[in-house]
Amino acid sequence: MARDHELLKNASIRPGSVPLPSPTNRPSTGTFGPLLIGLTCLASGAVLAAGRDVLVRLAPPLTPDSTAAQLERSRHWSVDPQRRRDAALLLSARDRTTALQRTRLLHGQAWGPDPLAAVTLKQAALAAEASGHPGEAESLWRQLLQRFPAQAASADALYALGRRSPPLRRQLLQRFPAHPAALAAALEARQALHLARWGPRWPGADALLRQSCRKRQNPPTTDERQQLAAGLVKLNDGAAALECLAGAPAPAPLQLTLARTLLRGSSQEQLRTEDLLLTVARRQPDSPDAREATALLAQQPGAAALLALQRLPAVLRASAPVQARVALEGQVPWRRVLQRWPNEPSSWDLQWELARKALLQRQWRQAAAVLASLDSRLLPSQLAARQLFWQGYSARRLGDPQQAETSWRRLLTFSPGGYYAWRARLRLGQGSNDDPRRSTASQSSTAGINRSDNTAAELPWHALASGDAHLDALWRLGQPLEAWEHWRHRQGGRQPQGARELLLEGRLRTAVGDDWTGLGQLEQAGLRLPQTSCLNQWQRDLQLHPRRFQSAFGEAAAQAGLDPALLLAVARQESRFTPAVSSAVGAVGLLQLMPETAAELAGSALSTQDLQDPDRNARLGARFLRQLLDSWGGNPFLAVASYNAGPGAVQGWRGAANPDVTSEPELWTEAIPYPETRLYTKKVLGNYWTYRQGLRPPC
Repeated sequence: MARDHELLKNASIRPGSVPLPSPTNRPSTGTFGPLLIGLTCLASGAVLAAGRDVLVRLAPPLTPDSTAAQLERSRHWSVDPQRRRDAALLLSARDRTTALQRTRLLHGQAWGPDPLAAVTLKQAALAAEASGHPGEAESLWRQLLQRFPAQAASADALYALGRRSPPLRRQLLQRFPAHPAALAAALEARQALHLARWGPRWPGADALLRQSCRKRQNPPTTDERQQLAAGLVKLNDGAAALECLAGAPAPAPLQLTLARTLLRGSSQEQLRTEDLLLTVARRQPDSPDAREATALLAQQPGAAALLALQRLPAVLRASAPVQARVALEGQVPWRRVLQRWPNEPSSWDLQWELARKALLQRQWRQAAAVLASLDSRLLPSQLAARQLFWQGYSARRLGDPQQAETSWRRLLTFSPGGYYAWRARLRLGQGSNDDPRRSTASQSSTAGINRSDNTAAELPWHALASGDAHLDALWRLGQPLEAWEHWRHRQGGRQPQGARELLLEGRLRTAVGDDWTGLGQLEQAGLRLPQTSCLNQWQRDLQLHPRRFQSAFGEAAAQAGLDPALLLAVARQESRFTPAVSSAVGAVGLLQLMPETAAELAGSALSTQDLQDPDRNARLGARFLRQLLDSWGGNPFLAVASYNAGPGAVQGWRGAANPDVTSEPELWTEAIPYPETRLYTKKVLGNYWTYRQGLRPPC
């Protein structure tokens, strides 16, 4: 015991040890008590902070697919203020949220320097205006302009505050020229040149541009005519652009875009196009404009275009587009062109035209040789799918079913949707040619349409992945319009460059309701994007195939006894779901009905406004499709081709000299003599297949 006591005594005074409490060395409470309490609090705070950080990191991000209950929990109970704001923004963006509810949700959420605070202020100001509190709205607009003068949301503040302040409107046009708020202000002020430069597609701008071209008092100068003509070209009105120029010289980029537009015009306009393209190509042969003009010229059919190619400078005559065109005419060996330029779009076109010719002549070995001349792995997904399908078809005809199956299965690894995936699955025995007249409940649900409830979300939410953190955040928080306006401001009027930007802008446009332009951009992107995985490609396919007007199409399909997926497929191709669009020949509405056909179906004449009504157009279009299907025994190839070219033309394509549409529908389609109808038939039937898959990837 004495030894133990001595050891303890020595230990109590060893350097670095804690003295044992005793009457002489017990620490004073007044000296060390607060220190111990402070250390305990700091440690507890650190543990709590670390735990909070872990919770924040582990919590999945909130998105438009989050339930209302999840958002409410996060808004009230999350330890992360950013997450609380995310939840408030997502809830405020819900369709059924009233202005008063938005005001309550966004109150106190515009904190910090984050750009989302600017968006929150803007949304709060709009909610205050909508709920009848203009004074509060003005205060919020001024806060926004003061705190975030460079953010795109401030354009709306300048617009709102500029109603009574012309200097602020001028600031708006100068600082945010491409922003929709600036375009609206320019239209109100009738500033045609601003709209021609930054937004000719803005509603109402087209009429103002044409009026400005025809002004007799203070007529536009040559430079102004060029600006107005450039705007009209963006509206695809080449004839009006030529009239606006009135003989004034045009710079090469304008001539090129004008030629591109005129190519879609009348035969007389197309002849004018060849002269324009030649002028651009010969002016500066080594320029990008000259190369693009050459490519466009090489795509034109007929002997006149071939003669025009011979008038090009030598450096352009030796380019891939020209050599591909002369190879198609048999003037140079096609193998040499494909080997030299395997990555050029003109080579891809050459390969397909040669392969198609061999297929229609049933020269299976020649077709197989041409199709094997380019590595399908290097082609964009849509072109690779076409190549692999016909490689499989040729192999089957040559008595090699194993090779055919290999090609078709390879196709399905990266191309789950579209025409060739449909045909490959059928050739593999994984489906059947369903009659679209069988309007069963299973087909309706497969098409993503339930007749009793057409309010389901069109597509699951999918991240934008743009590389711009603020743009991605706006998209994730259910703010597509804010994302679009941010993108417009960032681009500054510049057109999308490359497939990735086309894909991004197409998604943004379709999200804000501009399906006509947005779906067109997504189609262009699809022809350029490299192959990807089946799941990634399915995401692209879903973006290309939104489910618009579900109630109208569901009811129309039920009345006509059709699979609603067929109506979606036709509308997707005919109008890109744009009810007000009219064709050059006078077809109107979602399903592009000719007034005479619609009147016959309805039993009375209908106005353009009648045909632009989605419900009426869908009903009449469904009735017409049902008649065509009945007349062709339910064959979708014949019915869809007839919808585009007319039953009389299709009847003429069923002679003994043509492939049999029942046993060889793919070959019959390739034999259609009208290029437009040939492409149309494949597009619509590919849409039909994709819509019938629903939202679950067939991977």
